[in-house]
Amino acid sequence: MAVRCVYLESDVYYVCLTHALSTEREEIMGLLIGEIDENYSSRISAVIMLRRSDKQSDRVEISPEQLSDASQTAERLALELKRPMRVIGWYHSHPHITVWPSHVDIRTQAMYQTMEPSFVGLIFSVFNEDKTTKFNRVEVTCFQARGDSQREEVPLHIVPSDKINSACIQSLMGLPSILTMEEEEAYQKTTENKDLDLITKIHNASVFTKSLCHVIDVLNGPVLQMMENRLEHNQNRIRSLQEEKQQLLQYLREKS
Repeated sequence: MAVRCVYLESDVYYVCLTHALSTEREEIMGLLIGEIDENYSSRISAVIMLRRSDKQSDRVEISPEQLSDASQTAERLALELKRPMRVIGWYHSHPHITVWPSHVDIRTQAMYQTMEPSFVGLIFSVFNEDKTTKFNRVEVTCFQARGDSQREEVPLHIVPSDKINSACIQSLMGLPSILTMEEEEAYQKTTENKDLDLITKIHNASVFTKSLCHVIDVLNGPVLQMMENRLEHNQNRIRSLQEEKQQLLQYLREKS
């Protein structure tokens, strides 16, 4: 049966968006972890970011091995969170293009739905300039496939949260490593060619170094800043609660 609606926790939305904004050259991808209730509403509580073996600007692929590993991760999260977690969808980015799924996306979604009818897809459109305001805008859509060629939009609700769960923090912390491994794999492929001249080798090494610097620039700094902002927010919240506690204790002493 088709999913009626999807509830995406705001910390998961932030992780997916951070992943989507990590590169504007190729699409990124990941898997969605959550649960489905008796009313066929999905709640997404965690993500698994996937390493791309073949980076392309217009498509992404998820291997059976990655799906298997994701299922095992979902089982571990289920034990940790004491909730029936499992893989219930996938997400990927559309840099510089609209949010709507392509024919390839719909066929991929249809394939997943043959294995799990409640499987959903999220697409994040990023680095897409608004022609009126000239600002980059971010759009997200949730969909399922109807047949092999038609999409069916699924209502998506982003659920506010004042915290980031441990699974999302782990995903954020692992993202720089994933991108670094992708760049290392791409660079290692160039070193396998023994016929390259010295200038080409130096050029390839320079591109590799620049790519690593880009990862540090667009991810490590912003993620660290986000963590510092979250820490400051939590400290202010603790002080506020402590003050409220003291006021309540004072009130009870006066009443007694």
